[in-house]
Amino acid sequence: LKLNNKLRIFTLHAAVAHSKPRLATFWHYAKVELVPPTPAEIPTVIQILKKIISSAQTGSFKQLTVKEALLNGLVATEAWMWFYVGEIIDKHGIIGYNV
Repeated sequence: LKLNNKLRIFTLHAAVAHSKPRLATFWHYAKVELVPPTPAEIPTVIQILKKIISSAQTGSFKQLTVKEALLNGLVATEAWMWFYVGEIIDKHGIIGYNV
């Protein structure tokens, strides 16, 4: 029984030691990437949205390079997935989604 408890404590300490640097990296990027836009960034967001709408209306999106189109598609997919993650968190489960 004592050996089992020592093994549990060792495993717990090893898990904590293993996860500390990874969590530090996660929090570093989370503080930068997952913050909402500041009031100073709102005009930039509005300009970008106007540019997207203009591009859709004029058809200038057809002039994008493959790399630019792929990156735009990945950004749109990321936003779409964050929406689903928020919905799943709100519903407390994945049941009811066609994924």
